[in-house]
Amino acid sequence: MAFSVFDSRGNPIDNQRYTWRDLVRKPLSKLDDDAFTRVRVIIMNAIELEALAFSHNCARCNSALRLPLALIRRSEQHQATMVNWLLSPDHSPLETTIAYEQVAIELTAAVAQREPDGYLAQCYRFGLLEDFDHLYRYSALLDRLEGKDPNNIVQSYTDILPARPTWEHHRHPSDDLRVPYDHSTAHMLSKLHALTITSTEQQTQNYYMNVGPLFADPVARQLYAEIASVEEQHVTQYESMLDPTETWLEKWMLHEANECYNYYSCVETETNHEIKAIWERFLDYELGHFHTAAEAFAKYERRDPHEVITGAFDAPIPLKSQRDFYRKVLVDEVDLRALGTQFVPKDQESRDSIAYRTQMNSDGSPSMAISAGYVWAPGTEIVTRGAVSGAAQATGMANAASMPATLH
Repeated sequence: MAFSVFDSRGNPIDNQRYTWRDLVRKPLSKLDDDAFTRVRVIIMNAIELEALAFSHNCARCNSALRLPLALIRRSEQHQATMVNWLLSPDHSPLETTIAYEQVAIELTAAVAQREPDGYLAQCYRFGLLEDFDHLYRYSALLDRLEGKDPNNIVQSYTDILPARPTWEHHRHPSDDLRVPYDHSTAHMLSKLHALTITSTEQQTQNYYMNVGPLFADPVARQLYAEIASVEEQHVTQYESMLDPTETWLEKWMLHEANECYNYYSCVETETNHEIKAIWERFLDYELGHFHTAAEAFAKYERRDPHEVITGAFDAPIPLKSQRDFYRKVLVDEVDLRALGTQFVPKDQESRDSIAYRTQMNSDGSPSMAISAGYVWAPGTEIVTRGAVSGAAQATGMANAASMPATLH
């Protein structure tokens, strides 16, 4: 069903009220809820955190906007709290990590297929294969440290297979920048897609930077450091796709429209009726926020908001398994590499990136060590595989680091 942000003014900001009990709801069930309910929770927390970060930066540069931004920001901080607190406390940090990578894979694959700009779509496919490999490396870590099957989290929706190897993701910063869309000609969805994926990748980087130091195992700490560095590269890639000539007010309105787009997508696809009610409530709130931003845009820039938000959303983001798509991308594009803003065959990769990667991997690769001898099979918490010795399971990553470097 098509949806337009101009069809309803939503709930005015003055009517958006909370209590502490209201903010902290019954969390989702790790095993009983559909995995895509958790996917939606992680996506919407990322979208809200991006909106908060943008609002603070905008306020620091625009005195006239400080009060309306502060009013909306307070409500959005509460929205972020309610959403993020839906994650259940029985997730270990590693299980949440598996969930974050499932989000990166399935959301990026969904966006790549809807993206109207061919170059931007390839940017998404390029990053997708790296997130796909991260899931595999963290799955090996989950098996070795906690003896758990990552499929308990991904619920068979997402393949657990190696892709472009993580140790080959490390690039010179000049090879992580992309050609931005042109805000005057780009499709509205191109702008919202770039904001959506930038938001989720930024949240993932922040999460890994925060939880990585909590692990005692030295190679686990190194793996989080390695993949957090790649996530920084991904944030650099995706944010460079945003047009830097958009004004602050234009970007604010886009942020609010993007929150509407993503909540609308959650409403249309959610299976947990209690959580769906939260998505419906916050879509109504975000419509109120959007119209506040649109009025400021019209007032200060003397432009019609319809110039930026050019039409209705014809369909929600398809938040479901994208297995057939990313399997094809894996076959067709796993050997692509970056050369400046372009994607090239592996043998044409930038010399600067090769030199950078050689330095970073010069005394070993955590992602290579963790996956040595590892091949995922369902039921790892009860099935013993010959590829992983009992000693390695007992002593964790210290033994894993000394295993033969069998590359999977």
